[in-house]
Amino acid sequence: MVSPKMYRAFFAALILLCSATVGYAYATSPVRNSVGEYHDQSNVPLDQRESVAPQTSGITVVAGHGMDGEESALVAFARNGTVLYHDDAYTGYFDVDPIPNESMTVEYTAEKPLSGPRAKACDAKCTLSFVERVNFTTGEKTRVFSRVIPQDRGANWHDVDRIDDENLLVGDIHQDQVYVVNTTTNITSWRWDAQDDFPITEGGPYPVDWAHLNDVERLPDGRYMVSLRNQDQVVFLNESGLMESWTLGGEDNFSVLYEQHNPDYIPESRGGPAVVVADSVNDRVVEFQREDGEWKQSWEWSDSDTVWTRDADRLPNGHTLIADTNANRVVEVNRQGQIIWELPIYSPTMSNDSEPGTRAREGRARRRPNFARQPNPSPTAASTSARSTRSFRKRP
Repeated sequence: MVSPKMYRAFFAALILLCSATVGYAYATSPVRNSVGEYHDQSNVPLDQRESVAPQTSGITVVAGHGMDGEESALVAFARNGTVLYHDDAYTGYFDVDPIPNESMTVEYTAEKPLSGPRAKACDAKCTLSFVERVNFTTGEKTRVFSRVIPQDRGANWHDVDRIDDENLLVGDIHQDQVYVVNTTTNITSWRWDAQDDFPITEGGPYPVDWAHLNDVERLPDGRYMVSLRNQDQVVFLNESGLMESWTLGGEDNFSVLYEQHNPDYIPESRGGPAVVVADSVNDRVVEFQREDGEWKQSWEWSDSDTVWTRDADRLPNGHTLIADTNANRVVEVNRQGQIIWELPIYSPTMSNDSEPGTRAREGRARRRPNFARQPNPSPTAASTSARSTRSFRKRP
């Protein structure tokens, strides 16, 4: 009998093969020209920059991981579609959050190879995971917190959320843990270890890439939501630990989630409780509503171009902002499945359509001051979308 771990090892190899194909496609596609244009425009005086992206109601920030660290970038686009900021100094960019009451400033998670004397002391090929702030106007960057990860790129932090002025919530892939750390004292005040609640015989290969804990979010009520990619589950934690009755998905239950990324929690005040998830290997974005103590699928989107979604966030107008990683694009879609706008960019990991300095949600910050629940789209509306959809279903 073939074990789930063998299946996951096979699919990991398949993903690497697909990634190589995507990398070749990028090198020979118009996306490469667009990425080069974003870089070039960032070197033009601000008042002379041309519009290279769709016009939107807020500043759009996209974090890219690139292929083996190549072409990774953090890019901010102004409302008029011009490049507001561009940085490609690091080998990967992940979570991005605006800073409350600080105009034009965001905080992001990134990685780079470890260098200097510490690298010589590291037996493995170590990386540095860190949180930085940048001001889009001045370009000034400030290092907030960092840790050495004694493993190559796959074990770096994908998401770190700010709790208050001093404390961060860290999703640690290498240790399969979530913890709260004070950036002033470096003291960890709370910690949850996935191995306390999940067997190492399930998930990915242990200990190399067992849980692949790729997202953390502090909810408005103080709980934490965590994505365990290799267990195909989104879990909820309180100070005591796992809230098992709230778990979304199940080990190898691919009809619900299949190695998902970046769930976005919608509280009751904005139409929830609900979760919008980038269901990566299923090549879709899916929403689940919490009803009568259970999760029920309420919305789903993909089109003929969708390949391995990495991020999906509900906007205040009811639309969803999606990082479609291996399709090399960011799209905004409405509840009827129509693509409102599309931006070509290489291997996006996070998309953020927000006004820096206005409000940071407890997780990846997005353009969401007041989410109003939208009515269910009718079959007629779904069938008349601006782009043909491979799969668009609204379930009762």
